[in-house]
Amino acid sequence: MCGRFAFYSPHEAMVRLFGLTGGPEVEPHYNIAPTQFVPTVRHDETAARRLALLYWGLVPSWAKEKSIGARMINARAETVSEKPSYRSAFRRRRCLVLADGYYEWQAQPQGKQPHFIGMRSGEPFAMAGLWEAWREGDGIEPLESCAIITTDASVELAHIHNRMPVILAPEQYDFWLDRHNEDVAALTRLLQPFPGRAMQAMPVSKRVNSARNDDAELVKSTVTRME
Repeated sequence: MCGRFAFYSPHEAMVRLFGLTGGPEVEPHYNIAPTQFVPTVRHDETAARRLALLYWGLVPSWAKEKSIGARMINARAETVSEKPSYRSAFRRRRCLVLADGYYEWQAQPQGKQPHFIGMRSGEPFAMAGLWEAWREGDGIEPLESCAIITTDASVELAHIHNRMPVILAPEQYDFWLDRHNEDVAALTRLLQPFPGRAMQAMPVSKRVNSARNDDAELVKSTVTRME
């Protein structure tokens, strides 16, 4: 699963790398947790890429309570096109969730060791996401929420955890975001493990276990950088 991640790249880099045409500036966060608002990219009506802050924890349009979102932070690639909670969004409401890296916990004899996993290049990347709009009662303003799609971990990262977020390549962004693209089979083929050789994993402080901690020290290795 993907239960925590970080995004701290400057706005100028975000605009350049993801081809954004509008949206709010994003404050850096080093320990993003479920039920917080996260940076995402969606197509607008003209197919331009726009930044949006969405609630992390997908709340289906038919949900009776917002609290269901806390249990729906990840959607499995293997079943995302079939599950009632996700299948409509998979067809029509897809997004990119932006990250500089994500955290995963490796089981060890002395307890679970957190690792920060990001690109060797140091650049941010886009995770495949879904979004939904939900209204509470007669509320006018909908809550827009999202989930991150996960798949089997790459061979290089499977020793840390058996799952990883689906990471998309830049040339796949517009195909994924296209509001009119309902080719489920083609979309499903994108949901593959990202090559682990392009990524690096670093053991980091267990301070990340608490979502109250949110500072740059969290993404620094506690030992020599792993290869």
